Amino acid sequence: MSLFDAPAPGPLDPSAESAGPRVLGVRELTRAIKSNLEGLGRLAVEGEITQVKRAAAGHVYFDLKDIDAKISCAIWRSALPTAVRFDLKEGAKVIAHGRLDVYAPRGTYSLIVQRLEQRGIGDLLAKLEALKAELKVRGWFERRRPLPTLPRVIGLVTSRDTAALQDFLRTRSLRWPLYPVRFVHTSVQGPVAAAEIAAAIRRIDASGVDLIVLARGGGSLEDLWCFNELAVAEALWNTSVPVVTGVGHETDTTLADLVADHRAHTPTDAAQTVIPEKRALEAELERLGGYLGTALEGTLEARATRLEHATRALRFRAGALLDRPAARMAALATRVERQHPRARLEALSARLARVGVRLRVAAEAPRSRAEKRMERASATLEATSPFRVLERGYSITRRPDGTLVRRASEVTPGEGIESVLHEGLLVSRVEAAREKGS
Repeated sequence: MSLFDAPAPGPLDPSAESAGPRVLGVRELTRAIKSNLEGLGRLAVEGEITQVKRAAAGHVYFDLKDIDAKISCAIWRSALPTAVRFDLKEGAKVIAHGRLDVYAPRGTYSLIVQRLEQRGIGDLLAKLEALKAELKVRGWFERRRPLPTLPRVIGLVTSRDTAALQDFLRTRSLRWPLYPVRFVHTSVQGPVAAAEIAAAIRRIDASGVDLIVLARGGGSLEDLWCFNELAVAEALWNTSVPVVTGVGHETDTTLADLVADHRAHTPTDAAQTVIPEKRALEAELERLGGYLGTALEGTLEARATRLEHATRALRFRAGALLDRPAARMAALATRVERQHPRARLEALSARLARVGVRLRVAAEAPRSRAEKRMERASATLEATSPFRVLERGYSITRRPDGTLVRRASEVTPGEGIESVLHEGLLVSRVEAAREKGS
């Protein structure tokens, strides 16, 4: 039984009246208070933020109040990264999760906050958990399609106004500059963001990309809430190609991450996941090329060895053929004797005559083709010759120096000119020059 659990002595108890109240030391009382407050365990306190102060050491202090009461709160520097995911503003309605603590030197107590959420987030989280359970039953969290090793075109869905796009492109420049990326802009925060993101996913999927990256930088739970909407999850599930998400930081997990085929911790990590590293591929190609060269050399050496063995075997067999019995040689000699030199000479003469005919035909064919080409060229040249035009009554007018006259404005009255006819040449002097139509 603690100090505060002990029953107070009744007013009719003579021993209690004579003994008087128990005298406690300040330290003893403070310890009793601290023990009882810590016994309350983890608490969730709702109220309005006021008097926010940030200490030089990095701790954050503020008061949490309602209509007629307030309590001091503190968030230690080590807990800040996980305790607060939004800006602490005066008047914000929040729910503070933590434990009570007593500061003995001042005799004050405060709530040591371990997590702070905006009012209403609890309901949203409950809805999110219900949606997660539903999609898990559907099997939407089980699909993991393999990512292409060398995608032809990567689809990127994010906002052009955030650092996620720049981080992705910067990583692309480091791994493979100008690698094909098709970008679709969408808002990634706000009440209409979920519908825009879903539409952007469907649009990029229909454009013929090999995989899709959905990216956004870090933010509070409220900032990333659009990635927990059913519309986004449904659009991701219906894609025809694998999807990689790079939303928020490593500690942030959204519904989109669970539906996607692969989850990257950040937009930079997503880029490293989907964009091949050019230098590594070149090194791998060089290594495989070396293996191929070595294999070819080994194959050629093996073939050369086999050829040498076959040559030796052929020489051995040829030697065996030459060493056949003399009877075969005698038979061959008889066959040679049967072939009279005159018959052989006649056959060779006839063969030479046939070859001569073929040679003459072969020699005359190019000349005949050349003559035909010459005739066609001559006919074409004659048809396009200016002298054929002169035969029809036209003439060529020029100055005495041979310069052709094409327009009346090129000569002046009194100037001498020559007219070339089909037969002959006329020398005349210009009396007047008129343009066409004047």
